Amino acid sequence: MTKPNVIEEKPISIYELKEELEKNKKKFTQLNFRAAKTDEHIDQFIQIKPKEGKELIKKLTELNIPRLRDVHIYKIADVMPHKIELVKLLFQGSPITISDDNCKKIVKVVEEYLPKKKPSDEKTEEKEE
Repeated sequence: MTKPNVIEEKPISIYELKEELEKNKKKFTQLNFRAAKTDEHIDQFIQIKPKEGKELIKKLTELNIPRLRDVHIYKIADVMPHKIELVKLLFQGSPITISDDNCKKIVKVVEEYLPKKKPSDEKTEEKEE
C-alpha cells in the first residue's frame, strides 16, 4: 500500500467548497454519490453566497486577533456565531482563549453578513428560548 505525501494543508470554507462543487457540476454534468451528499449537506447549512463568504473571511482576517489562525477564521465563517457566547463556545475545546472585546469584534463582523430575519422568524425564535 502506498503512502501519499501531503504537500500542503490549507483550510477551506463551506463557501469555497460549494463553488468547487458547482464547477464540478458544470464540468461533469452530474456529481458522484459522495459529492452529491456533500452538496446536499452544504445546502442545509450555508447561510450566505460564496462571494459574501470570502468577504467575511477577509474581514475576519483583517481583525488581526492574536492567536487566531486560519483554521479558526474559517470555522467562524462556517458557523457564523451571532452572539459572544457562541463565539466562546466555538473555541471551548481548543487551547486558545479570546477576550470579550475580540469576541465582540467577531460578532460585529458576522452580523454584517447574517441574512435579515423576517418578523415571523423572530417570534418563532423567542418561543424556542
